[in-house]
Amino acid sequence: MLRLLLLLSGLAATAVGTSCARQTLTAETVSTPGTDPATTANPVAQPQAALQDSTAEKMLVYQRTVGGWPKAVGSEKVDYKHPMSAADRARTLANKDRNDATIDNNATSREIIYLARAYQKTNNPAYRQGAESGIRYLLKMQYANGGFPQYYPDFSNYRHQITYNDNAMVRVLQVLREVSQQKAPYNGLDAALVPQAKAAVERGIDCILKTQYVRQGQPTAWCAQYDEKTLQPAKARAFELASLSGDESVEIVRFLMGVEQPSPAVRKAIESAVAWFQKVKLTGYTMKEIAAPGEKSGRDRVIVPEAGATLWARFYELDTDRPIYVGRDSKVHYQLSEIENERRAGYLYAGTWPAKLLEKDYPAWQKRVSTGEKP
Repeated sequence: MLRLLLLLSGLAATAVGTSCARQTLTAETVSTPGTDPATTANPVAQPQAALQDSTAEKMLVYQRTVGGWPKAVGSEKVDYKHPMSAADRARTLANKDRNDATIDNNATSREIIYLARAYQKTNNPAYRQGAESGIRYLLKMQYANGGFPQYYPDFSNYRHQITYNDNAMVRVLQVLREVSQQKAPYNGLDAALVPQAKAAVERGIDCILKTQYVRQGQPTAWCAQYDEKTLQPAKARAFELASLSGDESVEIVRFLMGVEQPSPAVRKAIESAVAWFQKVKLTGYTMKEIAAPGEKSGRDRVIVPEAGATLWARFYELDTDRPIYVGRDSKVHYQLSEIENERRAGYLYAGTWPAKLLEKDYPAWQKRVSTGEKP
């Protein structure tokens, strides 16, 4: 009997030990990122590595030391969908000190947005740090007058100019506005960025108001680039002469419409630009893409009459509002057909950019400001 009791006691002790071991394994398996093992009931549990997002990881590799991102490395565009080998990673990290960070073609703003969202999903502190460094880069690159250059710190060629082209500056200001308002996904970032972003947006709006082109006392629209010192319209690439933009001016107006309590100056800027859009529209015309077997591109673009259609030019002459079409020879033409096919097929010289703004956005804005509603 005594031997039987001892045997049963040993089996019970083994069962208890197995149960404890199973509890320890379970605790280790389900531990969540950010859990401090010292505060858990299990003293031997180890914290798991932070959750990772594969795209966010690539963005951190491409982030330059200055805080921003390049749009391309050499002639190769940055593509986060492309697999990254160990050799690619090492080569890219070795380029961290390059001065090719830019806000052109969505670069830097897209990474900040993505990393901030990835941080909210994963709670990975590396993504938060990456987004914050990107925001600080934007704050650092802004001129005292509120404008933003296309690149920073590379000021070669036309990269130092205040750049509305391709909506670069407006896109940056939109990010900073949402940071200042602590909107998701920025509401979990460093609170010290909030007042800095707010001040940057105010400076940006002041720059927008000062760069609206005024002709004979009447504000019109905006140019794609401006001299950062004189705030006068400036030329960029050979086919981008100083001229009023039927494209970029649209997003500038939309940004101004997002001001919660617009001042008389902001209202005047919006209303004047809308009047300009109405004035310069090309009624009864459309642009079509056609096959062109005889051309190297194999295609062409033509502006043709079409009942009920409305079109706007990308570029308008500063003092006449005449649509202009400029090729790589930098010569002004007044017909799209007069410039080379390579530019006609490769660059959009006309479009319907202001249509939705005039039909829906502007009436909605008028209603909002008349009732005092927030955007």
